[in-house]
Amino acid sequence: MKKLIVVLLLSISFSATAQTKSDLQKHYEAFYNEMRLQGDVNGVISALTHLNVISPSKQRKDTLAFVYANNNQHMQALNTIGIEKDPTDSDMAVQVKAISLKALNQPKRALEQFEELFKRTPNPYLAYELADLKIQTGANSDAIANIEYGIANAKDDMKYAFYERQQPYEVPLKAAFLHLRALTIYDNNKGDIDAAIAKIDEALAIDPNFNLASLSKQALLSRKNPPPAAPAPAPAVETGKKKNKQ
Repeated sequence: MKKLIVVLLLSISFSATAQTKSDLQKHYEAFYNEMRLQGDVNGVISALTHLNVISPSKQRKDTLAFVYANNNQHMQALNTIGIEKDPTDSDMAVQVKAISLKALNQPKRALEQFEELFKRTPNPYLAYELADLKIQTGANSDAIANIEYGIANAKDDMKYAFYERQQPYEVPLKAAFLHLRALTIYDNNKGDIDAAIAKIDEALAIDPNFNLASLSKQALLSRKNPPPAAPAPAPAVETGKKKNKQ
């Protein structure tokens, strides 16, 4: 009899737990949908975190990491899905790892993720990220193939944003690739400044307001025509009367 009572109590307990879990999941799913409608990022993050605790899901984790990354919380995004290169990752997960690692100044690790994305869906934007990261990590020769791909495939309506000024601005993607090509020309042969400047001029012909290209051109011109060295200071002239020897 006692055994029967214990079994009944356990059954009731498990049933109540299952019911509670199901109710909680429904609650947070409704909460998540409502937060999305309201555009409440913190609410979306809270709802997804609770749902992942109640009913873990790789797809839901990827979504949570994406929301973090889209909100510039890159460390939290990577803590959610990790930083390892994994061929089984969803496209969303690879994208989150790539942009978050780049934002956290981890170019070598970001490069691995961008290479995986490019392997899955090659396009000029990914080619630019690859070329830029390769130049940052010293792989200039490897960057050239990505740059040539980008120049050949960038459409006139494709833009790329730059943030070195206080006010961000966009330039045609092809111009951005030509600027990168100029950098590789100079890095591979520092004596060929004219060729690098000519490539920057091609970029500026597309967009005269390309500020970063203008800055690079000024830097190259200053290396080509350094200011004259300042004259050596004249030797100090001793003043005052010498003491007479006794």
